[in-house]
Amino acid sequence: MALMNTPPPSSEPPLPSRKGEGEVRGASPAGEERAPGTHYSKATLETFSARGVVVPHEARWHQRLAAALVYGVIRCVAATVRFEMNDVSGLFQGAPKERIIFSIWHNRLALSLMLYRRYVGRFALDRRMAAMVSASRDGGLLARVLKHFGVEPVRGSSSRRGPRALRELASWGERGYDLAITPDGPRGPRYLVQEGVISIAQLTGLPIVPVSYHLNWKIRSKSWDRFQVPLPFARCSVRIGEVLRVPRDASEADRETLRQKLEQTMKAITRD
Repeated sequence: MALMNTPPPSSEPPLPSRKGEGEVRGASPAGEERAPGTHYSKATLETFSARGVVVPHEARWHQRLAAALVYGVIRCVAATVRFEMNDVSGLFQGAPKERIIFSIWHNRLALSLMLYRRYVGRFALDRRMAAMVSASRDGGLLARVLKHFGVEPVRGSSSRRGPRALRELASWGERGYDLAITPDGPRGPRYLVQEGVISIAQLTGLPIVPVSYHLNWKIRSKSWDRFQVPLPFARCSVRIGEVLRVPRDASEADRETLRQKLEQTMKAITRD
């Protein structure tokens, strides 16, 4: 679930400025759309590459197997975790009444989907979520994990399919899906909110809900984000920050002010 800085203008079409302006499901160099999950032939992929079109990496068989194992491990570990909710927003007294954008740090992805099931899904079985995932090979594995959780992956990052992925994610929001973004992903720096989350909030009109949690028992990797792996029987203290809304007519200066506010809020609810 990694969204990052919105890339500078390029050959990608501009983002729509108002709700309902276009729905992108993945396009070919000629502008033809394809349905999500469609696999391109080797010849087509070579044509795309020659024309400079970025096609997200699909999970290979060993990644699909790994994704199933990861899903099983997360479910098993989460069943032993003791969850505590600290919700200053008051949103999660039952399912939130409106669709929202969840903003959670990249290193806290491990339990993020279980949190959605626990605090949203169980109160509203018809709620669905779409999440940004890197178009890289590693992103192919994460996309498969999301599928196991019933989450729609949207493939893109600041360097790969950025504008198009933002439009795709916005289209899922307009279909009534909740959205999820890691504002410091996929490559960091850690705990630095980048511009993408503000862009998608302005584009969709949906409110941003900052989410973080503290694990009292965990393993921390040596990756750039110090990814946190929960251990069985850990205590997970979930904190929800103040909801942030981005006006559709927000200026560049307004956007930067809101970006800084979101970053401060997320840091305030984060304890390592």
